[in-house]
Amino acid sequence: MKNNRVALFITCLVDLFRPTVGFASIKLLEEAGCDVVVPRQQTCCGQPAYNTGDRADTISIAKQVIVEFEDYDYIIAPSGSCAGMISKHYPALFSQDSNWLDRANRTSKKTYELVSFLTDIMGVDSVDSDFQGTVTYHDACSGLRELSIHDQPRRLLSSIDGLHLRELDDANVCCGFGGTFCVKYADISNRMVETKAEQVIATGADTLLAGDLGCLLNMAGKLQRDGVELNVRHVAEVLAGMADKPAIGVPSKD
Repeated sequence: MKNNRVALFITCLVDLFRPTVGFASIKLLEEAGCDVVVPRQQTCCGQPAYNTGDRADTISIAKQVIVEFEDYDYIIAPSGSCAGMISKHYPALFSQDSNWLDRANRTSKKTYELVSFLTDIMGVDSVDSDFQGTVTYHDACSGLRELSIHDQPRRLLSSIDGLHLRELDDANVCCGFGGTFCVKYADISNRMVETKAEQVIATGADTLLAGDLGCLLNMAGKLQRDGVELNVRHVAEVLAGMADKPAIGVPSKD
């Protein structure tokens, strides 16, 4: 049987700050039976421009994404916000452009967030990973609200020997990142992440997980500024058995 040809949308933040998440994503997809390609000409999904109302640049970026990814069976992103941007907002961008609307719709329909793709499309119900410790999980806004991602990561985490999950109070409440929100409304953002950090600490977990790197960078930064020693990781790293690398924001010893 022919394997699905999957294009990995690496995301800007993973590319710039946490390439390990990309390698973990490839490992998980290949173990699920996919042929994975990382298109070399990919760039941003356009979400920052979209959120600031720059429609012209958003459309220009979206066209480049469509052209670069339209020949693959699926487009997979280790980020609910980027996957949500492509799958939920691209068709509306081209609603008045008949030359691009069909292509945008096709691109939208085959775009998924990593963990939901593994469980909902590929039927993965367990992973071959080992992790010793207690984790808590933050549900990032876009993945939860736009893509209905909640049970999927918990299902896979529950299959890992040695991993104990302690649920986070208000796990579905925003951490304060919100992309450009944390820049425009820095004071409000800081108060939100302060509350989130307190709730994370209250779980007693030694590791905080989530599926969106922007949220993780925001929460890791707050915890480190407050002097809290707690590992922060993308869920893909733990699922792929790649949690032996330094946590987010922790300098490498190499």
